[in-house]
Amino acid sequence: MTTMPSDKAGMNLSDIIAQISISHEPVEILGEGGTAVLVSEEDWRSIQETLYLISVPGMRESIRENMAIPVEQCSEDPGW
Repeated sequence: MTTMPSDKAGMNLSDIIAQISISHEPVEILGEGGTAVLVSEEDWRSIQETLYLISVPGMRESIRENMAIPVEQCSEDPGW
C-alpha cells in the first residue's frame, strides 16, 4: 500500500483516484489529525458486501462448506 502525506494527495487527488480505480491498490493518506485509506468505489462496495454476508448467521460456515465441493459436482440450478 502506498503512503503519502495529505498535502501531496490533495494536489494529485484526481490522478490518485484514477490510479486506484485501475490498480485496486489502496492509498494510505497521512494527515496531521490522523490517517485515512482511500480505496476505489468498487473495492469499497465489495468490502461492505463481504461484511454484510459474514454477519448473516450461518453464512460463513455455509460458504466454507460449499467451497470444498468441486465445481464439477455443483448443480446449475441453485434450488432457490
